[in-house]
Amino acid sequence: MTTPLRILSVVGARPNFMKIAPLARAIDTHNASDPERPIEHVLLHTGQHYDAAMSASFFDALGIPEPDIDLGIGSGSHAEQVGRTMMAFESVVRDHKPDWIIVVGDVNATCACSITAKKEHVQLAHIEAGLRSFDLDMPEEINRMVCDRLSDRLFVTDELAAANLRAEGVPEDKIRLVGNVMIDTLDANLAKAKTLDISEIIHRNAIHESSAFCLPGSALDSYALMTLHRPSNVDKPDVLGSLVAFFTQTVCRDMPLIWTLHPRTRERLVSFGLWDKVANCDGLWLVNPLGYHDLLRLNMDARVFFTDSGGLQEECCVLGTPCVTLRFNTERPVTLVEHDGVSTLVGNDLTRISETYHSSLALQRRPHRPPLWDGHTAERIVADLDGRVRPRN
Repeated sequence: MTTPLRILSVVGARPNFMKIAPLARAIDTHNASDPERPIEHVLLHTGQHYDAAMSASFFDALGIPEPDIDLGIGSGSHAEQVGRTMMAFESVVRDHKPDWIIVVGDVNATCACSITAKKEHVQLAHIEAGLRSFDLDMPEEINRMVCDRLSDRLFVTDELAAANLRAEGVPEDKIRLVGNVMIDTLDANLAKAKTLDISEIIHRNAIHESSAFCLPGSALDSYALMTLHRPSNVDKPDVLGSLVAFFTQTVCRDMPLIWTLHPRTRERLVSFGLWDKVANCDGLWLVNPLGYHDLLRLNMDARVFFTDSGGLQEECCVLGTPCVTLRFNTERPVTLVEHDGVSTLVGNDLTRISETYHSSLALQRRPHRPPLWDGHTAERIVADLDGRVRPRN
């Protein structure tokens, strides 16, 4: 038996959990099929999302093993989170001496652990490399750029991401087109999600302060779905107020709208004096943040999805749900209609939102899978890392 390849993978925030789950399964599969070339996998949670409802529930639902290490970093400014993570992670790296450190996505933990990995002279792999919004006002864009500059292996989801890296001077031998690990998770959980009852999901997660909550039978035939959390949409009273007016006065008159409320958004609705308007709107159903399977089930049958989330653009693309993306830019252009996807960028411009919404009502569901979005991305990542020369004696 050869010396185990030691991989230390980092989870920092909720979307990371869905990306690590298939990787952990692929490593287990590799070890079962090739015991002579074992991989030792250490899973570290930085604790950037410290609320158990936003973290532990996802580990349970997706079958991810409990993290071997939890740094418990918690909340704070960007600098505080990055600094505390680097200090704590440095000791972990020195204790475990991994061959590879794997980071995913674009959260602060991704940036902090990438910097620490290279200062400790450990090979670094980035899953979801090359994604660019070209908006330096987004903290995530800074994290992506720093991580990609430092990475030894850049696993990209699509050719557009690979082209971004080439334009930045990344050597071709560092880039690997492997597909989208988020779609591995989606494919692995579709069957379970299909068994869930939509009305039961809404009742179980309803914010019961909403006096307008009800569930007519027609809701199962046609409904809209929404998530909203980015500062550009929720932190200014006039912007959020205009969006609320559109959703309550236009969308909710056409069909029920299920709004899964992020804590930040709920706080802003209350502080801006908009809570009563949404809580008492007929046809607007307010629900607490949903688990992965619940939200996937709702997305599978939604007539249209309003969102400012990056990952949900990808999910809509594969499911074929028309996606009105409440952002002016995206790091996932492969999901846009101009690239055969289903997402349209509208920002918070009410004219563009209204036009795109009404045109989407005439669309049929049109699932689209870019190349290699086939549910086997994690297997390709593990095979690539296992084929590398092992630096440890």
